[in-house]
Amino acid sequence: MAEATWRDYVRNKGKKPSPLTGLRVLEVCTIVFGPSGPSWLAEMGAEAIKVEIPPLGDLERDLSCSGFRFKEQSPLFLHDNINKYYLGLDLHKPEGQEIFCQLAAKADIIENNLRPGVMERFNVDYHKIAKINPGIIYLEKNGFGQWGPYAEENRPSNDGASQAFSGLAWLSTFPGQTPVKQMIYLSDMYGALLAEVAVLSALHHRDRTGKGQYIEISQTESIMRTMSWIWPYLDITRQNPAPAGNRDVSVCPADTFCCADGSMVSLAAAAPVEFAGLCEAMGHPELARDERFADHLTRLKEENAPILLGIIAEWVAQRPAQEIENLAREHGFAASRVRDASQVMADQHIRQRGFMTQVDDAMYGQYRDHEFPVMMSATPPQKKWAARPVGFDNEYVMKKLLNTSDKELKALYGIGALGKWADRPGRRPPPDWDGNSDLILSRDQASPQAARGEK
Repeated sequence: MAEATWRDYVRNKGKKPSPLTGLRVLEVCTIVFGPSGPSWLAEMGAEAIKVEIPPLGDLERDLSCSGFRFKEQSPLFLHDNINKYYLGLDLHKPEGQEIFCQLAAKADIIENNLRPGVMERFNVDYHKIAKINPGIIYLEKNGFGQWGPYAEENRPSNDGASQAFSGLAWLSTFPGQTPVKQMIYLSDMYGALLAEVAVLSALHHRDRTGKGQYIEISQTESIMRTMSWIWPYLDITRQNPAPAGNRDVSVCPADTFCCADGSMVSLAAAAPVEFAGLCEAMGHPELARDERFADHLTRLKEENAPILLGIIAEWVAQRPAQEIENLAREHGFAASRVRDASQVMADQHIRQRGFMTQVDDAMYGQYRDHEFPVMMSATPPQKKWAARPVGFDNEYVMKKLLNTSDKELKALYGIGALGKWADRPGRRPPPDWDGNSDLILSRDQASPQAARGEK
């Protein structure tokens, strides 16, 4: 059944409709936590319009690993801003605010991750927009939420601060060592994902009632959700959970072990049949009957777990990772070597499933990135184009959505309500752009208005 469902999925998904076609999103977002959510909606087919204050736009355009840029653009910005339309709109100006309100009247979702009160100062806050469009789903996200003591302090945050403040960094290390911030933007990404779950839930509510709503989400509170059992355990036992390195303190055995070839494997065998298989693989089937290890709860006890993990560590240290992985498949327990990013990108399983895909963009050319990690047989998510310069789609948005004339456009540019990119890396087109390729008005795609049933 599965083979028939997914046959030729990767090859044919570009021919299928997208699940969120017909939805329009306005975003006023900056850095990872803000724009990544609308990007996921855009990959699902929503029409996402990225509003940036010209000429510099989103600060994420300056964030790059060790300063590396691909054709002058940040790979992080490329990744977080897929399939969007780029509008350079100055919300400091009344004319820019009026344009935003006109677009809001035609939108389904508005998202921002600015400090509390900024959208009010721009005169485009939820209460004003809801009067224009009662069905609007209005999402605000930031470090600590829109209300409460930290919001009143206007306390800034970012991913690293959120990992530290939530307690996640303190737990993400070995006992007695310095706390470790995850290199990836875990708080940003997870918080953004939870926000989109709320947005889609609000859309379902609107489908049933016709009413929109206001959503707010805290980056720090979001990442605390990933810490799961920590909170009830702390409250019930009054014991502060301590860092445990790579050991899983809720599963035994489960840890990362050094192999004879210098690599490492992550190994786990919680279920009785898995643990028995591991003991058989180690050549010590009697361990599965040892009273210290006979059942999972007994293995978890602090007086037993280190002993068992020590036995496994000694066994793994005498074998290469490939042998451990082979034995795991043969005996039914979990074991996977710890891989670096290049090994993951080269993995043929991932490539055949289309997860690690070749982006072929009209402006930036070819580069590899991963697809949205959900496969949908009828309405698959799709990458269509990469990020664009500040204000790149001004004419498309203004003419096609608001019927703005050339004369009106000239006037809006003249007063600075509309604007385009600064002559700086990350803002302007790549150096090899021919000045015409991929201008939105010439893209061969269905009209968004037609998809929404508009004239």
